[in-house]
Parts: sequence; structure tokens; C-alpha cells
Amino acid sequence: MLDIASSSLIPKTPAASPETPGGSGSSALLNHMARIMRLQAESALAPLGLRPRHLVALSILRDHDGGTQQTLAALLSIDRTNLVGLLNDLETEGWIERRRDTEDRRRHLVVLTETGSEKLADAEAALVNAEDHVLRGLDEAQRQQLQSLLQLAAAGHAAGHAGGCTEQEPIGHGSACLAAQADEELGAC
Repeated sequence: MLDIASSSLIPKTPAASPETPGGSGSSALLNHMARIMRLQAESALAPLGLRPRHLVALSILRDHDGGTQQTLAALLSIDRTNLVGLLNDLETEGWIERRRDTEDRRRHLVVLTETGSEKLADAEAALVNAEDHVLRGLDEAQRQQLQSLLQLAAAGHAAGHAGGCTEQEPIGHGSACLAAQADEELGAC
């Protein structure tokens, strides 16, 4: 596995270098850091048997105390066919259960199991370590500032997004629409 810490892709100074995207805009650097974070996150999740799309689905189920398959598909911004495959993965591992809705037998409710909750807690702890690794060049105040700026940018994007994602909340727990779109764009679905 590539050790990101020793990679020549990490800038030695705040200024742009031949190994690090730079220039006058932020898009190349944001993309570069997103790729580094994605690689670290995937490496952190793999030993747990999780992929990013699994993590997003488990997080949504926890944050919304379960829900119907239709609601979950909308929150994940994926079609129901892809959702069935995702839920099959999670159910095979024992992380979720699908139950018939007692009020409408045509609907299935999806709930997080105790095993799924434990797996999610393990994954979130692993991701904290991955984030610490990627952001090790920032002190705590800088990390908080980065988080605030990213939340502001995400909220501004969501507010101005004409179709698809309409959430107004910043990225974090419960921002499933933006996270699912990013997951699909990265080819994880």
C-alpha cells in the first residue's frame, strides 16, 4: 500500500510545488486533498469490511432511526435497483434488517442492527484516525477553521444547487445527499 505520508505528493511548504496542484484557484488542490482523504478512508474502512457507500448508508440509518427503502434511496440519491444491491451487502453482514412495514405490508423498513451500530462506531473511529493522518500539518484551530469553511462552501453549494441535492445543512452527520453524490462521483457505488 502506498504510504501517503512519505509520498512526494505532500507539499513541503504552503506554496505550490511541482508535486502539488497550485495556481490561483482552489479546485485542483481541493481535488488533490479529496483524493488523498478518499484513499486514507478506503484504507481505514477496508479492514472493517466496509466501503464508503456502506458507511454512508449505515450513517443515514443511524441518523434517521431507520426508514423505508424508498426514503433511503432518496437520501442516498441512488436508484432503487442500486439500493437493493447495497442493502443486500449490509444485510448479509448482519448490519441491517429489512422488515415489512406493519402499516403498509407493501413497504420494507430498513433498520440498523446492534452489530451495524458497533461496526459504524468502529468505522467512525477509524476515519477520525485517517483524517488526523491527512490533516496532520494543521493545528486544532486550523482544523476547526477548515471545517467551518468547508461547511460554509457546502451549504452555499447546496443552497444554489438547482436539482438533485437540496439539503441546506453542512457536510457532517446527516448530510447524506452530498456525501452520496460524492461517493457516486468517486465510483464507489
